Parts: sequence; structure tokens; C-alpha cells
Amino acid sequence: MIEARGLTKSYGAKRAVDDATFTVRPGTVTGFLGPNGAGKSTSMRLMVGLDRPTSGTVTVNGSRYGELAAPVHEVGVLLDAKGVHPGRTARSHLRALAATHRISDGRVDEVLALAGLTAVANKRVGGFSLGMGQRLGIAAALLGDPATLILDEPVNGLDPDGVLWVRQLLRHLASEGRTVLLSSHLMSEMAQTADHVIVLGRGRVIADASISEFVTGAGGAHVIVRSPDDARLAAALLAAFPSGVDLAPAEGGGFSAHGITAPEIGGIAAAEGIVLHELRPVAASLEDAYLALSREEIEYAPAGAAA
Repeated sequence: MIEARGLTKSYGAKRAVDDATFTVRPGTVTGFLGPNGAGKSTSMRLMVGLDRPTSGTVTVNGSRYGELAAPVHEVGVLLDAKGVHPGRTARSHLRALAATHRISDGRVDEVLALAGLTAVANKRVGGFSLGMGQRLGIAAALLGDPATLILDEPVNGLDPDGVLWVRQLLRHLASEGRTVLLSSHLMSEMAQTADHVIVLGRGRVIADASISEFVTGAGGAHVIVRSPDDARLAAALLAAFPSGVDLAPAEGGGFSAHGITAPEIGGIAAAEGIVLHELRPVAASLEDAYLALSREEIEYAPAGAAA
């Protein structure tokens, strides 16, 4: 379990993390989301002792990272997959890490196989592709068989097979009761991997909920309606539901209806004798919910971008 309480980190006048309080629980995959500059990477660095909080605390399994007797066995970390000496082979890199915690060479071979790197274990890391480097970083994070994993953009540079491997691996580790925290900008992948999300905006926690609660709470579900008599149907819907229904033109014709279900629309159309050409419910997505929530929290936006 990872617990942050009033966690704050300032760099001069700028607060990278601002009084953040959250808990990352075991047995779930928790997504750590937020725009660039939101404080995700800083928070992760604070979790593993690479930075010191200005105020507040963050603990892993009840202890600060620096107090852990055998951190590799407690916490697996991937923050920068490129932080490896390019002249070392994959195996020698992992053996050097293993030696610091008396981990056997057999375990090194196990994680190389798990990460799909056995065939290139004796190749120098400087010749690795971005995806191979990510696999090596994940192998290093798993080396001590830790109960907690903290992974920053673990699927960066991976091909589709690699992305699927990471997704299945993380869900399996969570099913074993481990604590898994990962950041990613790939909302489609996060939706398939995470059970829970914590969202930061300008260093503050702006959401902390299960995926389903987060998506539902942000709204966005609607129904696409097309009819040769759109105007009359729209008037009938507004008359039947004078409050709580929002209609807007839809791309390609027709309109989108928020605050009303497809069966309700179909019932009113039938009662009015209005022909329907399309009646299509559209579920809200994690990406929709995230963009709706974080739009006002974007610190680094290109000039002219829509607010």
C-alpha cells in the first residue's frame, strides 16, 4: 500500500505537488493520470526517495522508502528505462542489481524470460530499441519479487504484443494482492488495465475513484438520433422532459441527446408516429471523462489550443 498525506513539493515558488492525499491499495491496478506538469513524476520520485517532500509524507507499506531494509524486495520501480549503462549487457545489468540484495542468478534468468529478453540477454543495452529498454526496466522492477510496483509509462515504445504483455502482467500481479501504480497517457490502454484512477491537476488531486465511478461521474453518455423529422422529434422530447435533457446537432446530421435513454426516445417517437433512422446509445469513455475533468488543469498547452 502507498499512502500520501498532505504531500507537497515546491521548487522555488512553484509547487509541483500541492497537499496531495491519496491511498494506492493492494489488489488493484491504480492509474496515475494528469496532464504534463501535473506532478505525477514528481510524486513518484517522492514515493521512492529520489526527492524529499517540502511537507507531508508518503509511505510504502507503512514506511518511508529510505527506511526499508530491503527496498528491491519491497518496491519495484520503473521511472526511467534509459537509466542503464549502455555498455552493460541486459544480464550483467540485472546481476549487478541482484548482487545488492543477494538475489540469485537464477532469478535474473527468470525475469529475463518473463520479459521476453532471454535471446538478447548478452547484448549490450546501448543497442536496445526503446521497447526492449522498457522490457528490461520492467524486468528490473520485478527482480526482487516485490509486493508494490511503481511504473512510469511502462508501455512507452512497446509494440502491440508488448502492450498486451504488460496489461496481462499487471492485472495478474494485482490479482495476487500486490499494489500496482502506473502512469500512462494512453487512455485506451489505461481503461483496459486499471481498476482505479487518481488524477492530478497542477499538483492537486482532482479525482480519486474507480474507473466506473470516474467515467459515470464525468457524464458524457448520450444517444445519437436521426430521423427524417428531427425537428418534430426534438420538440417532442423537450416537451416530455422539460428539464435535464440537452439536445445538440450531431456530426453527419440528426442530434445527440444527453440526459435521456434510447428506450425513452424510442417510446416518444413511437407515440408521435415519427420514423427513426438511427437510435444509437454512445457510452462515455475514460478518455472523454479524463479530458472533461483535466481541460482546465492543462499547464503546457500549444498557442491557440482550445481551452
